[in-house]
Amino acid sequence: MMPRRAAAGLLLLAVLAGCASPTPTLFTLAAVPGPQRHIPSHSIELRRIGLAGYLDRPEIVSGETDYRLQIAHNDRWGESLGSMLGRVITEDLVERLPGAAVFTESGAISTRPDLVLEIDVQRFDTDATGRLVLLAQVAVRRADAREAAHAETLRLTGHPASPATRDLVAAMSAALGELADRIVGMLARA
Repeated sequence: MMPRRAAAGLLLLAVLAGCASPTPTLFTLAAVPGPQRHIPSHSIELRRIGLAGYLDRPEIVSGETDYRLQIAHNDRWGESLGSMLGRVITEDLVERLPGAAVFTESGAISTRPDLVLEIDVQRFDTDATGRLVLLAQVAVRRADAREAAHAETLRLTGHPASPATRDLVAAMSAALGELADRIVGMLARA
């Protein structure tokens, strides 16, 4: 017969094991193909992306309803969202701008850029209807200028195929591709 103390210890371990949270599922945004365009600038520096505080977390913010955030507690980003946005937008721009060098301010490689690109993401989640909303302020300026040559507030929307996190992330990736298309137009005018 097992002593009471040992039985209580085993019971406590069993309860704690049952309460352990499952391993989180990690997600990443991905670059998407887009139309190519040649622009006169040869090097573009993407500055560190500004990110609304509520998005700056490991968990994926899936939406907002009734002034409350919906957080996918077991679905997380594979890297910080700000770093991932910089990486993916850079990849999207490289795809769209053949012959141009696009690099991030925080990357290991740098050169004197012709153009500087600044992005501030203010919203990147779904609304009460399930529609994805990307709201970003974008500014483009020549490297030797103090003020932006072009600045716009861009509101892009999309529809995830389902409420599943993988479909939300796919819609987010598509929205970033659309953002890159709009940025290429701004870069061409700078």
